Amino acid sequence: MLRTRKVYNWLIGAHRLLYPHECVLCGAKGEHPYDLCLECLGDLQQNRTGCPRCGIPLNAEGVICGPCSRRSPPFERTVAAFRYAPPLDYLLQQLKFHRRLELAPLLGSLLASTVIRSGGPLPELIIPVPMSHARLRQRGYNQALELARPVSRQLGVPIDRQGCRRVRHTPAQTSLKGREERRKNMRGAFVVDRGLPSHVAILDDVITTGATVAELARTLRRSGVDNIEVWACARAGSG
Repeated sequence: MLRTRKVYNWLIGAHRLLYPHECVLCGAKGEHPYDLCLECLGDLQQNRTGCPRCGIPLNAEGVICGPCSRRSPPFERTVAAFRYAPPLDYLLQQLKFHRRLELAPLLGSLLASTVIRSGGPLPELIIPVPMSHARLRQRGYNQALELARPVSRQLGVPIDRQGCRRVRHTPAQTSLKGREERRKNMRGAFVVDRGLPSHVAILDDVITTGATVAELARTLRRSGVDNIEVWACARAGSG
């Protein structure tokens, strides 16, 4: 696996030396350092007015959404770079379901830039949302981990791959209807195997209802983690 990863990284590097940046959406000249042209980059809907706690898109900046005002989530803040809308949804679906791993550096770099702009101290560790062994065998890779790699490189924050595991193979969240079904589906899905630092960031590709990251955050909280952030490329829904 390590050798395959090194070969893949070498091929990506060689491709970038031989060919200029090209927009992955329209094929025009890409805007350094992204594989997107200026027009397509501008089409990505930034989530500037997301709820500071859960990231759900709102109409006003810095406003806490109603659900978070009534009951705080088990994490301190969420940084969701974009709204889950065209054309970003296409890029994430290509990465997640169609093995377009070459999109991970682009999407991870965009997320890292958003984290930097958001300010505040960086966490000590990035925890990509773990995937069950069954789904990992089926898909062949964990898209959250692939996104975490460029984020880690850009921010200088290490990735944890062994401290937290997914112990239950659950139905895909997209196959379930409603927040309550998704919350029950994730109950008891994660365990923490070793001590973790006090400040960590959970990283996922997209947050829909937030049930997955909330369950993982609760598990981390029970293990003694004090300060938990959630980072995601996109946030679905509206408040």
